[in-house]
Amino acid sequence: MRRGTRTPRAAIALAASIACSSGGTPATVPPSTTPSPTTPPAAAAWTLVWSDEFEGPAGSRVDAAKWGHDLGDGCASGNCGWGNTEREYYTDAPENVSLDGEGRLRIVARQAPAGLTCYYGPCRYTSGKITTRGKMTAAPGRVEARIKLPIGQGLWPAFWMLGSGFPAVSWPACGELDIMEFKGSIPGSMSSAIHGPGYSGNTPFAHTHTLPGVSFASDFHTFAVEWDADLVQFAVDGTRHYSVSRSELLQRGSSILGQPYFIILNLAVGGHFDGDPQSDAILPATMLVDWVRVYRK
Repeated sequence: MRRGTRTPRAAIALAASIACSSGGTPATVPPSTTPSPTTPPAAAAWTLVWSDEFEGPAGSRVDAAKWGHDLGDGCASGNCGWGNTEREYYTDAPENVSLDGEGRLRIVARQAPAGLTCYYGPCRYTSGKITTRGKMTAAPGRVEARIKLPIGQGLWPAFWMLGSGFPAVSWPACGELDIMEFKGSIPGSMSSAIHGPGYSGNTPFAHTHTLPGVSFASDFHTFAVEWDADLVQFAVDGTRHYSVSRSELLQRGSSILGQPYFIILNLAVGGHFDGDPQSDAILPATMLVDWVRVYRK
C-alpha cells in the first residue's frame, strides 16, 4: 500500500508481504478502455463483471471462492512488520474478518490476546487482510468499493491492487495501484498512489484528497480507479481527484498500466504511515465495506 508522500508499503518488503499467496488459476476480468479524464463515464458504458456484496449471516466468513487471507506479522514470508514496522498480526478469525449480517464486510483491529507473539515481542494488535490473489484478477477497466473508515492515530485502512504477475514478477515491476489509503489521525483526507519501476517507495505519483469539514469515518464513501494502457484515474464519490498518463510514467521508468491486477483490503495498525497508536482506547476499530465491484467497458 502506498500513500501520498508516505514511507511506502515498501519495495522488496511489500513484495514479500504479499508473497505468501494462494494458488490456483484466477479468473480474469476482460480488458477495457476508459473515457477522457475530463468526462465522467456514463453508467451505461460499464458492465459489471465481478462483485462481492457481502451478503450472509452475521459472523460468517468471506466467500472463499472470491477471497483469500494474508496471515501473521509478515515474518513467515521474510518481511516482518509487512515492510513498514506495522504492529498488527493478521488472522482469518471472524473476530477480525467477517460479515455483519447487513450486507457488509467487517475488518476489525483489536487488542491481541495474551500468548500471541510478533516480531517485536508479545503482539499488541490483531486485524484482517483479504485479497483476490489466485481467485480473480481485474483486467483494465474500473474497480470500486464503498467503505466507511475508522479513525484514530495509528489506524491505516487501505483498498489497493497489485499486478497479477506478482510474486513471479517482483515489486515494484509488478505494479501497484493504491485506490485509497487513510491515516486514522487525519479524518478528512485520503490518498491514492502509483508504484512501478523507477517510481516506487516514496513515489512522485501520489495525491491527497481532502473533504473540507467532512470525516471519511462519518459515512460511507465510494473509492474507485479506472485504468487502461494509456491512463489511470482515481475518484472519490464520483469525483476524479487524480490522474496519471502512460507518458508521465515513462518519464521515470516502465509503465505498469494496461495489465490486470488483484484486489486487497486490509486494516493495518501502526508503522511508518501514521505512527503507532497513542492509546488503545481507539480499539476495537472497524473498517466497513459495503461492496466491491469490477467493471469492463
